[in-house]
Parts: sequence; C-alpha cells; structure tokens
Amino acid sequence: MTLAILSALAEEQQGIFEQLDQPQRVQHAGRSFGLGRWHGQPVVLALSRIGKVAAATTATTLIERFGVQRIVFTGVAGGVGAGVQVGDVVVASEYLQHDMHAEPLFPAFEVPLYGRARFACDNALTAILLEAARAGVTSAGGLFPLNPAPQVHQGLVASGDLFVSSAAQSQALLAALNASGHEALAVEMEGAAVAQVCHDYGVPFAAMRTISDRADDSAHVDFPEFVRTVASRYAQAILTEFVQRL
Repeated sequence: MTLAILSALAEEQQGIFEQLDQPQRVQHAGRSFGLGRWHGQPVVLALSRIGKVAAATTATTLIERFGVQRIVFTGVAGGVGAGVQVGDVVVASEYLQHDMHAEPLFPAFEVPLYGRARFACDNALTAILLEAARAGVTSAGGLFPLNPAPQVHQGLVASGDLFVSSAAQSQALLAALNASGHEALAVEMEGAAVAQVCHDYGVPFAAMRTISDRADDSAHVDFPEFVRTVASRYAQAILTEFVQRL
C-alpha cells in the first residue's frame, strides 16, 4: 500500500527524499512529488502548501494521480487546549473547520450536506502514529529548552484559513467552539481539508502537529527558528518510527 507523506512545510521533509530507494521527482498540478521506497514502504512525498484549498488540491492529486492508499500529515499548530504547551505534539483524532459557518441553514461548524462538523481520522493508522509520536518525541527530546519533557496529546484539531495570532482571536475562537461542544487541542490551516478529502475517497488518514505557539500574541515569535530546530526534527523522528511500524 502506497503511503503519502504530506507536510505543510518543506523543512519537515528535509533529508527524507535523499533516503529513498530508487527516488524520482514528478511534477504535476504545479507541485513536485517525490516517489520511492522508504524503510521498505512505497511512499510519495508532497507539500500541502498553506491553507485549506491548497491542501485539498494536494490530497486529491495524491489519490487521483498517484493512487496513494493512505495519507499521514505532519505540520505545526497553535496550542489552544488546556495543558498543550509549546514543544508538545498533538495527534489528531478528529478534524473540524473552525471557519465553516453556514448558519442558519446549517448548525455552526457543520459542513453543508455532510451532516457533520467533524471528520474522524482512521483509528488504526492513528494508533500507529500515536505510538510513533511517543517514541519519536523521546528519541528527539531535549530540542526545546523551555519544555524539556514534551508531551504527546490526542484529540480534536481545528483548521481554518486564518493564522490565529492574538490572545483575543484565540479566546473568541475557543468560546465559539466550546459553545457548540467542540473542545479543540490545537488550531492550524490545512488538516480538516485533507480529512474531508480522505473521507470522500475512503482513504485512511492520520495527522500530527508540533505545537509552535499558544495561538496568542507571541505566535509569530521565532517561528522559522522553531520549525528548523524543533518541528522538523520531531517530524522526521516520528515519521521514521511511523513508517517502520507499518
């Protein structure tokens, strides 16, 4: 079964293509895809780009053009759940679009004509990713000095075409989600779109996010440095553990 490794940022896949057996590059739909075998598994590497539309286009291309049969997604996110700190990792159990509002025609956050607001990740694939995240965080530990003992969490992640970068935004978003019974651990900009595409195609999907900030007024501080020194190393360590467990 071919696995797509989808990442939001190029740094998270840095060095993986060079580790592939029989690597090749394919250009399609304005994107570059890396094909080969990694730890014995056939894989396709791709970058989602930023935002829900770009992520949905990339996921659809992976399924339609490359015939991938499962997708794992890595990236960074803002932590909004209690106890979710910078340097922690969140493995998604479900996804929701926090900027989906079609009221009064449909309930808050519900995707029209789907009868649901949340899209679940695949249980089996997520269980493997959760185990890999715990092992990967341990092996790559100590990368972030303010959080020497990073934690791995599992739960709801919310996506939207908005970079939540102030405490006021974060608090308003949390209040709206909580009022509808949705307690999110983290917010980001792509995962819910990929989850919906995978739901449509019946393709197993799992995702993890490294917490880069608390989605507040400090969300922009040293973001590139965090991605380079922490998130990219976590992603590679966790993906290595994940692929070896398939």
